[in-house]
Amino acid sequence: MIPTLSIEPTGPASETVAGLRLHTIEVALSSHPYPVVIGDGSLDQLGPLIRSRGVAAGTKVLVVTNPVVEGFYGGKTLESLLMAELDPGLLVLEAGEDQKTPASVALIHDAAQASRLERGSLIVALGGGVVGDMAGFAAATWLRGIAVVQVPTTLLAMVDASIGGKTGVNHPGGKNLIGAFHQPSLVLIDPSTLVTLPERDFRAGMAEVIKYGVIGDPELFAELEAAGDLSSLEGVGDTLLQTLLERSAAAKARVVAADEREGGLRAILNYGHTLGHVVETLCGYGTYLHGEAVALGMVAAGELAAAMGLWSDADQQRQCAVISRAGLPMRLPSLDQEAVLRTLQSDKKVKGGQVRFVLPSAIGRVEIRNDVGAERIRELLRSSGAQQG
Repeated sequence: MIPTLSIEPTGPASETVAGLRLHTIEVALSSHPYPVVIGDGSLDQLGPLIRSRGVAAGTKVLVVTNPVVEGFYGGKTLESLLMAELDPGLLVLEAGEDQKTPASVALIHDAAQASRLERGSLIVALGGGVVGDMAGFAAATWLRGIAVVQVPTTLLAMVDASIGGKTGVNHPGGKNLIGAFHQPSLVLIDPSTLVTLPERDFRAGMAEVIKYGVIGDPELFAELEAAGDLSSLEGVGDTLLQTLLERSAAAKARVVAADEREGGLRAILNYGHTLGHVVETLCGYGTYLHGEAVALGMVAAGELAAAMGLWSDADQQRQCAVISRAGLPMRLPSLDQEAVLRTLQSDKKVKGGQVRFVLPSAIGRVEIRNDVGAERIRELLRSSGAQQG
């Protein structure tokens, strides 16, 4: 078992820039620290913020996005970069988890070549987690590594995927098996971009917020319990949304700073992801959104923890109640038991042939366990109606 670290965040630093109130959380890595900047309307300041990181006028920038996000925010992004005397280009890739492949990364490499990106150039990832993962991986591998700026436009990417430097693509054998750690030089979060996010995607992002509450921030979890509707932007409201963004980003930043490359503690961020990735892989990418699969994984992890006597039925009920109020799925789909066990063995967290699970022991505390045997997983799947195989 790996002991956990309290991840309750400290308050962000605040300043007013061009009339906008910006809140900054530092990811305090010893070798590559960078800021997470949060503020309504802050997308307009993307160019100046990039320049403030020491990027020279005339630097070539490749913006990578998808068609939907480009339609809403592509023009504004390019305008901000141009106004800051940068030299931007644009690449629009098809959206969807099924597009997160080496072939898509090759398209980014082709655009980098066509744009003549140099080692001092940078890539801007404008979109959700899929765009961020692919653009980050392309930046990590172009000219052996150029800078990347993450500009997330989904709740899930804002609170999780854009922070921490995990980049990569999927393999038929499992999710995110091909990738690299490549920290961004800046993360810019503009909550106003969430107004164009479909409600299903908003709910998927709430799964990652709930995760932070369970793994190390009981105060955040209590705020979620006290809130009313967690299933829509309108239900959450501006005040609570700002709190969720700040506390989630700060929690991720603290864990990443303590364990940049997942040597130990950072593995707690995979709460709900072990079985969640199995669901995504076996059901086909896109059947469940990533956050929906994580929600299923958290419910399953809670059931495993209760069965092993790690946490109480009452805490499991509290977790399930919050997940349900976020409008997220609660029951695992019918899956072939042996296919589940085979897929678990290809998980990145397998060590010495043992699947490592992140299991809760209380609201705000989890443990990393390698003693969840195959029969216990079969029992969980049987109770969920899984096929015998």
